[in-house]
Formats: sequence, C-alpha cells, structure tokens
Amino acid sequence: MSAANNKVSVSVHFARAILKHCLDAGIDTQSLLRRQRIPPRLLLEPQARISVQQLADLQTSAMQALGDESLGYADQSVPLGTWDMMCHAVITTQTLGQALHRYCRFFEIMGGGMPVKLVIDEDASRIELAPSASAHGAYFSELCLLNTHRFACWLVQEELPLREVHFQHPPSTRAFDYRLMFMGNPVSFEQADTSLIFGTSLLDKPVMQTPESLRRYLRHPVLTMLTTSYDFSWTARVRAQLRQNLLFMPELPDVAASLDLHPQTLRRRLAAEGNTFKQIKSDIRRDTALHFLGKRALSVEEVAHRAGFSEASAFIRAFKGWTGLTPYAYRKGL
Repeated sequence: MSAANNKVSVSVHFARAILKHCLDAGIDTQSLLRRQRIPPRLLLEPQARISVQQLADLQTSAMQALGDESLGYADQSVPLGTWDMMCHAVITTQTLGQALHRYCRFFEIMGGGMPVKLVIDEDASRIELAPSASAHGAYFSELCLLNTHRFACWLVQEELPLREVHFQHPPSTRAFDYRLMFMGNPVSFEQADTSLIFGTSLLDKPVMQTPESLRRYLRHPVLTMLTTSYDFSWTARVRAQLRQNLLFMPELPDVAASLDLHPQTLRRRLAAEGNTFKQIKSDIRRDTALHFLGKRALSVEEVAHRAGFSEASAFIRAFKGWTGLTPYAYRKGL
C-alpha cells in the first residue's frame, strides 16, 4: 500500500451515497462523519472532496453501524463477514478466471448481495450485474463493479485494464471522479447493461495472493482496495515526480526531461489520460492539504507550507475554491 495513495481525494458524492440509508436506520450520521474527521457541512458543498482514507473508513463504519455490507441498498441485508467468507472461498484458485467464476457463484448462492455473472466470449468477456440491481439505486451498481474490479486487481497484483465500464444510470458526479475510482478506465453511462468489459486473455492471469496475504488484506479490505496501486500511467509518473518537492515543484519541461520525453509528447500522453500538467499540480496540493488538515497538531500555516504554498493567504484562497470552505471552517467542522 502506498502512503501517497492515502492522500488522493474523491468527491463527497461517494460519502453522501454511503450514508444514504443511515438516517432511516436511526444512525447519527453527523457523529459518524466527525468520527472520520469529515466536517458534516462539507457534504453540502457540491465541489468538496475527502481523502480516500476517510472514504474507506466511513464506508467501513457505515457498514458496521447498519450491520449490512450492502449499506442498505440490497433486497436484504448482507451480513457482516460475507465479504470475508467470499475471500476465503476464492483465495485458493489458480487463475483469475477461476477466481471470478467462484466469486460470482458465491454471491449467487448467498442471494440478496451482488447479483453478478461472468460472461466469457472469445475476445471480450464481462462481469455483468443483473438488471434487477439497478432498482436498488445507482451507488449499489457502482459499488458492486468497483469492488469486483479492485478485488480482481488485488488478486493478481496488477492494475487490470478494462475496455469499458457500463452503467445504466446517468452520472451523479464528474466523469473525472468515476475514472479515478475505476483506475483511469473509460466509464460510460445510460448504457443497455451494467458491466465490466475486458479482454478474455486476462482470465489466464495467475492469482498471486495467498491465505497469508489474505489475512493482512482483511484487516481493512476497503482501504486496501482503494489505495493499493499498480499504476504505471503517465499521470502517476508525473505525480511521483512532483511529490518529491511540493514547495518547489518542477515545471513540465523538467518533468518531461526526467521521463526522457519531449514536453509536447508528455502533454499529449497526459491528455490521452484525461489530464493536464497544471491539473495534476493542483490536485496534489489539494489532496495534501486535505490530508494534513486532519492533523490538529499542525497550524494552517504549516499545512499551507506542506501543500506547497509559500503564503498562507494563497493557500486559503485555493482551499476555498476546492471545497467551498476556508481551512479554518473545515477544521472547525471536524
């Protein structure tokens, strides 16, 4: 697990979706949010973001509070421990194809959980969610496919490329956030089905995990899946270069030279991944700031410095643009 990946941020849309059924169950969502150091008023800001660590902890806490691993979305409650049992059922398989077959069979037997099936074709295969799943709400479909893809990546210790991710519903947040959650793979909405589409050859990849590594994974499976990265994208390489010194970030020509590329070539490769050099710099500073604001021992001025700002005033303006709140209001809400 990479510490840098813990500092990546995601839209509060996903936090709102996690908590959707908590109020009906009589759960104090404000207390749940504060326990994860998320200011409750942040959920009212459409552009606001939280760290992946906060998202993973919030999802785990909400599941425990509800006693339901489907977060209240499925036809019937999915008992705590269901995911653990699935992992134990799958871990002894030899190939990804065998693992996905057993994965789908497990949830078919369980019922009420994730109604998924593996459809194998000569060139392109897919993991398909049953049409009935869309009746449970958009986030249920998103969660099912996200968990399936991330778990498959963990099993083979590789970032598995997807030809496309299909959802039947329209998007609820920015396309960028869906691409982030699905590791940069293309995501399409209002499609005829809900599925992960991938090259059939991936099914032959060997399962690299063992019962021993599974024990470590099960300490916090949500966090492991969201933060473990095997990403060799150009965006990831640029982020790694820029993180080395946030206060004196190199410019694009310097980063391109360190990657043995012409600056224009690097621009094109980042654009192909839906990104720009300027956006990556801004994202790193934003995500670093969100991470360190949760540490009360640090002053706002020190957080500004660690996020790469030479002046606190510039940091405050930037932070308000990112979240709709000043750093002081954000921290007060924790």
